[in-house]
This record gives sequence, structure tokens and C-alpha cells, in this order.
Amino acid sequence: MSNVESLVSEWLPLPDVAEQLDVSITKVHGLLDERAIVAVRLGERKIRSVPALFLQDGHVVDSLKGTIAVLGDAGYTDEELITWLFTADESLRGRPIDALREGRKTEIRRRAQSLAW
Repeated sequence: MSNVESLVSEWLPLPDVAEQLDVSITKVHGLLDERAIVAVRLGERKIRSVPALFLQDGHVVDSLKGTIAVLGDAGYTDEELITWLFTADESLRGRPIDALREGRKTEIRRRAQSLAW
């Protein structure tokens, strides 16, 4: 099991993402293409999966897309940015993904931008 697999407690294969968002699988592929969400290939069958915490109340977490863009601009791979989002940070009192889900986007974006320098 990779580091990212063990950091994220719940993964959703793409059909489950579509079901939770109440959209077609094509729309989920669109979300991946526009980098509103990211997925990694997991397990023996290398199934593309998304961390369940990327979704909240039937929607993609609001500030996720911009944060993915900032981390991507900093040169992070999808696996690295998921690892960053799910790694606890003492100064944050939790993980970046939890802060985003609580609406604390400015703080997380600032930290993500500092990684680019």
C-alpha cells in the first residue's frame, strides 16, 4: 500500500463519485479533466479513485479546485497533492483538507502558494 493510500481513510471509485454527486460518469471525467478533483489509481486493479472527503453534502468541496491549481502550479503530482492535503499539520490543528471543508480556504491557499517558492 502506498503512502497516499494509507493517509486517506475512504476512497471512492469514479462510479461512486458520480452517484454521490448525482451526475453522470462523463461529468466526473469532466471534473477530473478540469482539475476540480483529482484521482489516483489504487489497488491491484489500479482503479481510479477519489478521496471521499473531496465531496461534501453532494458537491465537490468549494475551495478544492483552486487549491489543486495552486499545488499543481507548485509542481505537485496528483498523488503528492493528495498527500499534502491529508497530512496533519501542527500549526493548522489538523489537515489541510479538514480546513478546506471548514471553509478556511485563504489560510490553506497561502500555505500552498508558499510551497511554490
